[in-house]
Amino acid sequence: MAHKEIRNKIDAIKKTQKITNAMQMVAASKIKKAQKLMETSRPYAKRIQEVMAHVANSNAECLYPFWRGREKTQRVGYILIATDRGLCGGLNVNLFRKALEDADQWRRQNIAVDWCLFGSKAKNFFKSIAASILAQTEKIGDRPTIANLVGGVRVILKAYEEGTLDRVFIVHNEFISKVRQQPVIMQFLPVPPEKTTHKYLRDYIYEPDAKQLLHKLLVRYLEMQVYQAVVSNIACEQAARMVAMKNATDSAAEILDDLNLIYNKARQEAITRELADIVGGVAALE
Repeated sequence: MAHKEIRNKIDAIKKTQKITNAMQMVAASKIKKAQKLMETSRPYAKRIQEVMAHVANSNAECLYPFWRGREKTQRVGYILIATDRGLCGGLNVNLFRKALEDADQWRRQNIAVDWCLFGSKAKNFFKSIAASILAQTEKIGDRPTIANLVGGVRVILKAYEEGTLDRVFIVHNEFISKVRQQPVIMQFLPVPPEKTTHKYLRDYIYEPDAKQLLHKLLVRYLEMQVYQAVVSNIACEQAARMVAMKNATDSAAEILDDLNLIYNKARQEAITRELADIVGGVAALE
């Protein structure tokens, strides 16, 4: 390989290294924002969960049908939350693998599976395998709002309420640390029972109608569950991208070391050949 060709490769890898290093720093800064988003929404999510647990123990009949399960499962749904962008290592691949393994257990029992997808990567993948998609949401962004997510969630809630779906699960990446994220699957519908933290159960006074009010409260609770999963997945995305870009930057540095060594050897050989030609030419003149 000519030393000029090697020089061109070195320049190209240096440019790529600058890009991956910049992406690593951007992802590192976005992790902090994503973690802050998780922290600010957590108290509200925890409080509404406590209220729902208390209500369930005192007025469970008002929470039907979301609170009670079906006698027989014939069709299940999955709310799957992935990313809109790539370059985040195996984050999406591991998530898809876990979701499909879980869904296959239902299919082996001749139970149909539907999907509600969040993120462009999820839409593209599940379309490629001809999955049954009930709803899909793209362009979630780094600072999503519940208003951006309710469309897909309400499609699932309506399907469950009408009896089209008998069970629903939510699949997303859980943020454990900047270097560790893991895919998780949780039951979404029917709503898993929660133990109340109140020592004494007290009934509420509702105005105007308990059933209507509690139904709206439960829908809000379910939307918040999806929102929490989405912001957790965003933190995972940025952490995974930071690690992936760091690995890419480090790999580029290793390749540059090898190429520089090859380049120096090639250049030395070229200089040696030129000196040999000069010496040979001088000898011929003498």
